[in-house]
Amino acid sequence: MPIPSPSAEAQLAFLTKLQRLFAEGDFTATYKFALLIALADLAVEQGADNGEELQLTTRQIAERFIQLYWRQAAPYGAGRLDVEPGVLIQNLGAQAAVVAAIATFRASARATSPQVAAQHPDYAKLLSAVAQTVTAQPLNYLQNFGGSTDEFLYTRSPGKVLLKPGVAFCLRRFQPLVHQLARSHWLAHIKGNRRNLSILGEADDLEEFLFETSRQSLALLGAELRKLDGPKCFYCGQGLASAEVDHFIPFAHYPRDLAHNFVLAHPACNRSKSDALAAKRHLQRWLTRLVDHADDIGEIARQVGMVADGPVSRRVASWGYASAMAAGGRAWIGPNQFERIDSSYVQLIE
Repeated sequence: MPIPSPSAEAQLAFLTKLQRLFAEGDFTATYKFALLIALADLAVEQGADNGEELQLTTRQIAERFIQLYWRQAAPYGAGRLDVEPGVLIQNLGAQAAVVAAIATFRASARATSPQVAAQHPDYAKLLSAVAQTVTAQPLNYLQNFGGSTDEFLYTRSPGKVLLKPGVAFCLRRFQPLVHQLARSHWLAHIKGNRRNLSILGEADDLEEFLFETSRQSLALLGAELRKLDGPKCFYCGQGLASAEVDHFIPFAHYPRDLAHNFVLAHPACNRSKSDALAAKRHLQRWLTRLVDHADDIGEIARQVGMVADGPVSRRVASWGYASAMAAGGRAWIGPNQFERIDSSYVQLIE
């Protein structure tokens, strides 16, 4: 029988240790922040809402590192007069090995995105090098804090990581919080490194550069989605004079950009929906779209330099609606119209 989900007390204990990790851990590079984000995302995508262990491979984690650091391995500050454009330093010593390896690969392979990079003959070497670094550094040291080692997250074996009972559940439950904490500390780490001062200048878009899809990529994505879906709002079906690219599963729920999760919407519909999950009528159309246009969206993602994964997007949706149902959430139908999320939503996805 499945192991039951952790109690409220166990979840609180998990959050307390997570808080201690950030407060008492030694962060000489940004790797540990990337590792926490990768573990939380993989728990959402591969785990279940019970207390069972979850086995992950170091190559899965390394692949997420490549996706997280891909854009950060490109120069920041290009086109600005007040700075010296350069690749941001992510280590208190020499440049982080993962960043250096990705930057070298980008220069030689001329790949425009991690998805395109994965098709290159030398990608396996890059993935292997990143996996070795992840194994030797953040996986080895993440659980050292407060002057001792507390293996509350995982145990390790060659090439594998085993999330302990209850950990995958907690990472799934608190994934947005893990992202928020890791990203804020990551941002502070880069800003606090004096060697980045000449690159940053008076930057006000650093967080966007580090963690979000560029506005240029979103504009290209919007143009391609208009060709694919036609000039109409995904939600209300009305024609589009102007359109915005919307996260179907809101970014606030799952702060990772996947091409299959984007739709075109009227600015008014986008604002009205905000951070709410969409109602069943919208969910049904989105699920049909995942099947009917899976390859088309994948090709669009390749063109605009974005990660695409239809099955993962579907699992994320299942997790998001199940979490909302457990919390008594309501789904957005249209302006000022909501309906309760029940088990039929999750059944529809599964």
